[in-house]
Amino acid sequence: MYVDEPNQAIEAANGVRYAYRRSGPSGAPSLVLLSHFRGTLDSWDPALVDALAVEHDVIAFDSAGVGLSSGWPCRTVRDLAADTLVFLEALDVRQPDLLGYSMGGFVAQELALLRPHSVRRLVLAATAPRGGPGIHGYPDDVLAHVGVDRRGVQDYLYTFFNHTETSQRSGLEFVGRYIEREHDRDAPVSAAVWAAQYEAVVEWGVPDHGALERLAAVDHPVFVAGGGNDLVVPPRALHLLSAALPNAKLKVYPDSGHGFLFQHHRQFTEDVLAFLR
Repeated sequence: MYVDEPNQAIEAANGVRYAYRRSGPSGAPSLVLLSHFRGTLDSWDPALVDALAVEHDVIAFDSAGVGLSSGWPCRTVRDLAADTLVFLEALDVRQPDLLGYSMGGFVAQELALLRPHSVRRLVLAATAPRGGPGIHGYPDDVLAHVGVDRRGVQDYLYTFFNHTETSQRSGLEFVGRYIEREHDRDAPVSAAVWAAQYEAVVEWGVPDHGALERLAAVDHPVFVAGGGNDLVVPPRALHLLSAALPNAKLKVYPDSGHGFLFQHHRQFTEDVLAFLR
């Protein structure tokens, strides 16, 4: 069970001591989780991780300077991708599948471009292509809920879930799972760290048609997924992303927002496992 997995750490060649958790059978194909803006080891839905870990060696980690990891936080997506590679090399994980969520999806795309043979398949969840229109920073209403030092339940419900009764109820269920781990929780993300991460998010979103064309070089199988009512990453970005990738399939989940993979965790897990097989 993910809520019971111990925090582990490994020192990499760059001198950073990376915190991580690992779930699933030894020897199973590795699936590396790349987190969203301000995300830590505790930001992943335990129900989602447990279901994925039935067939995969699921690895979640804190990038440099985040949570329980040492070092300084990265300020560009390119640096986050390089940071991820250093961690994977330290752990001796070769050619894993990647599940990149939101900002983590930016990192997964960049990593596939920087080192194409280092990954096998990509799952890009609630994310957008570099340089795409309408993603240059978060909308003001979203930033009011994510750009605060201490986020409450209402901030999560506003940002991650659709503003309907069914989606909000799913959000409350997710919050219940989110707080289930009582001991050895990850350290919260500081204001300095999320400010650095937001620099990376904004830089990624600078409109640039040439950057979109880079995705033609990503010939990995890709599953692009997102919520139909996402306030953080507009659904049109999902369509643009999947169209720019040569070997992508797209699914948009109904009545859900940025946290669609938590709301629809059962269906999303089935879709991801089928895709990775």
